[in-house]
Amino acid sequence: MKNREEIHAFLQSNSFGILINQTEGELTATHIPLELDTDKEGKTILHGHLSKENPQWKGFSENDQVLAVFSGPHSYISSSWYDHENVPTWNYIAVHVHGRIKIIEGEAVIAHLKKLVDKYEKASENPVRIEDLSKKTMMQTRGIVAFEIEITEINATKKLSQNRDDNNYQNIISELEKTKENQSVALANAMKKCPR
Repeated sequence: MKNREEIHAFLQSNSFGILINQTEGELTATHIPLELDTDKEGKTILHGHLSKENPQWKGFSENDQVLAVFSGPHSYISSSWYDHENVPTWNYIAVHVHGRIKIIEGEAVIAHLKKLVDKYEKASENPVRIEDLSKKTMMQTRGIVAFEIEITEINATKKLSQNRDDNNYQNIISELEKTKENQSVALANAMKKCPR
């Protein structure tokens, strides 16, 4: 994947990622929402937060290099779906974001939380708003470490059987849809949209 807008749309739709860094000489990883945003200087960033109980954040000052991994739909592809003998494979969409992490504090933390909550509450019948939470509830923000990741590199892969002829490609889509499994159906829909 090379199209910047397509990659950004993927990151916005699949924002629950895995943050990986090194803490005290060990690789650590946490599954958390990481939201795509733009900082005050116009640079593309990810922002997120961890619980202070999670020791991963202590590694941010030792080494600011991090990797965030995002997965989209994926599924096993049986070679029985082809009109010729071949090996089975796996189709998927994934984005790896490399960057430099820095801890944020003060009003920037509240702004981060507001964006996060507003994004996920927008479809709610009775949306929660950070501005409406009591001072007592907001005291819980003392228990988190918020951060921004300045993106330095993005590696995006869309492996969707693009190397197959039209007949086999359409058959893979059909077989994925027949499974009625969420991941497989989502992958079939992604394949339908994929230019080849």
